[in-house]
Amino acid sequence: MTERGKPGVQSRARAVARKLALQALYQWQMNDAPWQDVCNAFRDDPDMERADRAYFEELVRSVLEGAAGFDRSLATDLDREPGALDPIEHAILLIGAYELTHRPDVPFRVVITEGVGLAKRFGATDGHKYVNAVLDRMARRLRTAELGGSAANE
Repeated sequence: MTERGKPGVQSRARAVARKLALQALYQWQMNDAPWQDVCNAFRDDPDMERADRAYFEELVRSVLEGAAGFDRSLATDLDREPGALDPIEHAILLIGAYELTHRPDVPFRVVITEGVGLAKRFGATDGHKYVNAVLDRMARRLRTAELGGSAANE
């Protein structure tokens, strides 16, 4: 589905970009490097030709440049310190925090669905449940207008 609800090439390309960004952010957590180096490491990845390259670079750059702020925002909705998270779930939640905060064109349901899908594919056995719960809480806190204003009080 596209970011607005219809199947399309853009949404598939963004899904691949998110997958590659997850892998890049995981790599960054293991070996700290500038965002440009992290992106360059994926330049020749076979999946990059199907990805929205600009969105991949936006995700990686924005998350790495704002990681401390995104971790502070995440901490509101976590039951532990962000640094204690599994690196895969942490990377997924950083992507979700960025999209919920800075990409209002991406519906919160897309952010949650994509995050849960990545967690099911790459995360720990029940990590997707945790990702779902955290992103849902974040969406209720950050996207009150999209939720009709009353969902934040539920």
